[in-house]
Amino acid sequence: MKLYYKPGACPLASHIALLQAGETFELVMVDTDNGHTENGEDYKSINPEGYVPALELDDGAILTEGPAILQFIADSHPQSDLAPAPGTLARARVQELLNWTGTELHKAFGPLFRNGTSDAEKTQARAAVGRKFDHIEALLADERIWLVEDRFSIADAYLFVVANWANFTEISLNNWPNLAAFVARTGERPAAQSAMRAEGLIQ
Repeated sequence: MKLYYKPGACPLASHIALLQAGETFELVMVDTDNGHTENGEDYKSINPEGYVPALELDDGAILTEGPAILQFIADSHPQSDLAPAPGTLARARVQELLNWTGTELHKAFGPLFRNGTSDAEKTQARAAVGRKFDHIEALLADERIWLVEDRFSIADAYLFVVANWANFTEISLNNWPNLAAFVARTGERPAAQSAMRAEGLIQ
């Protein structure tokens, strides 16, 4: 199994999930600017869209899109307890939060990482991110530890990675103390520490 990634980008969530599941896999770094892997492969031969993540299975099948990869990892490693049972409301909540993180929060960060974004556009983007953070801050206001059923899931891994981008985009989490605490405790988990260390994000 191979996980194609870019350090600190959204594949970090899949990286964390794979480690949490106890899976054996190879990391392959991708330079999405020049479209090649660290091994010199044309990345578009792996994912024609050119972005990460992509997960190559042992039989050669390629799976793309972060939320789909996360759900696959959870379902193929049920002993890891990374997602509630299919058909339950709790499972639907995990999928709801995966989709929200991808289509709302992740998307809101887009202009802050895009070349050519003006200062005015960055200001607007930070405000948009802030409104999304308001939503999660309210969700966490009941003092829950994790997003669903008080147990760590793939939804927590994805939210952690995207929310942590605040640290690289001049957004302070001080205005969202519940979210800040969530990011801190998720980042202290052994799987998160190992993944970040492997990607060169921490020592």
